Amino acid sequence: MKEVTKETYLSWYENMLFWRKFEDKLAAVYIQQKVRGFLHLYNGQEAVLAGSLHAMDLTKDRMITAYRNHVQPIGMGVDPRQVMAELFGKATGTSQGLGGSMHIFSKEHRFHGGHGIVGGQIPLGAGMAFGDKYHGSDAVTLCYMGDGAVRQGSLHETLNLAMLWKLPVVFIVENNGYAMGTSVERTANHTDIWKLGLGYEMPCGPIDGMDPVKVAEGISEAINRARKGDGPTFLEAKTYRYRGHSMSDAQHYRTKDEVNEYRKIDPITQVREHILKSEYTTEDQLGKIDADVKVRVQECADFAESSPYPEKSVMYDAVYEQSDYPFLAHKP
Repeated sequence: MKEVTKETYLSWYENMLFWRKFEDKLAAVYIQQKVRGFLHLYNGQEAVLAGSLHAMDLTKDRMITAYRNHVQPIGMGVDPRQVMAELFGKATGTSQGLGGSMHIFSKEHRFHGGHGIVGGQIPLGAGMAFGDKYHGSDAVTLCYMGDGAVRQGSLHETLNLAMLWKLPVVFIVENNGYAMGTSVERTANHTDIWKLGLGYEMPCGPIDGMDPVKVAEGISEAINRARKGDGPTFLEAKTYRYRGHSMSDAQHYRTKDEVNEYRKIDPITQVREHILKSEYTTEDQLGKIDADVKVRVQECADFAESSPYPEKSVMYDAVYEQSDYPFLAHKP
């Protein structure tokens, strides 16, 4: 694994804080109805992304995930202003405002989407890994899913083929404890999701999803295995989300005390405390980072606000190939 240095910790702190505040802003504008539809926030799970990015080679490795997907593309290099604009439904967004919250995408930065269909990204992740292996690339695909998605049959079909063909893919379950509002304990006879890999003799195991160092260690080992041609790995990152499943979630299935207990191991707080304890920088310098993050997030919001909506013709072009489509009631 690449060394975890002072610079790594400072970068983690700034990035994770930016991701958190970026989504806090999204939550605020959602209430103002500037962002519509569903909105699934990542608050609390940032260490999984931070550790993963440290383990990856961002010049060639790929990432694909589910619909909790706003900050991952930013980590992969996508302009956060474009991500914000996409959620606002604006033409300057990553998909010209046509994809929205659950479908951020960037071919340039090898981020192959959020996917709104639960588990729909799992076979796609294996397919991308197959493509890289077929073309002789040593790139590795990281394929993320929630704990609810592991109940989909497509997962088991994919794990079987991935092992059979020794595909360069790392499957990562972000187990935040609840599939929408249903706890893991109520969906299966076992609570150790990582053990699903044992049925396919796939290397598998749990990792601490609240600590970016532990995440980086586990995913680095899996990436190295895949890059050498030894096939896939199935990891369970045990993490927690501080907000509801989506903005419409009343969270009746858990207590405030439970949430507060997990806030004691907030990944951003852990990284901040390590920085100060190790004397990597001062409280004042961290305060400057905090202020800079606030400015950057507001710049993203201002960019999205001032951007135009896509022309109606663009929306039609994205749906209809035939220009004189006969079933349109109103021509664009």
